Amino acid sequence: MFEVKITRDFSAAHRVEDYPGNCEKLHGHNWKVEVIVRSPVLDSLGMVVDFRKLKEITDEVLGPLDHSYLNEAGPLRGLNPTAENLARYIFAEVAKKGPVHRVNVFETESSVASYFEG
Repeated sequence: MFEVKITRDFSAAHRVEDYPGNCEKLHGHNWKVEVIVRSPVLDSLGMVVDFRKLKEITDEVLGPLDHSYLNEAGPLRGLNPTAENLARYIFAEVAKKGPVHRVNVFETESSVASYFEG
């Protein structure tokens, strides 16, 4: 099995609604997103997926989130903008345009949420 990963970043503010602590207050993060693709075979060029294409797809998904207030960002409207919900949203949007195995969303270096389908 082969696995490739790209990493992208974006900055955005949010508040975790109804959270019993400081995270309910407006605050921001420099989010890090990892998109991972797996395959048991390589294409004719010897690749799982073209890194450049995977970065382009991911950047298209992250563009509307960058420097936004996630609680009011169109794509996330109605969702509590937790790292978990972000990971699921990013996974679903990337999957519409290309292969994806897992998405990891880092709020900080030590706090990460992942989404993948069984």
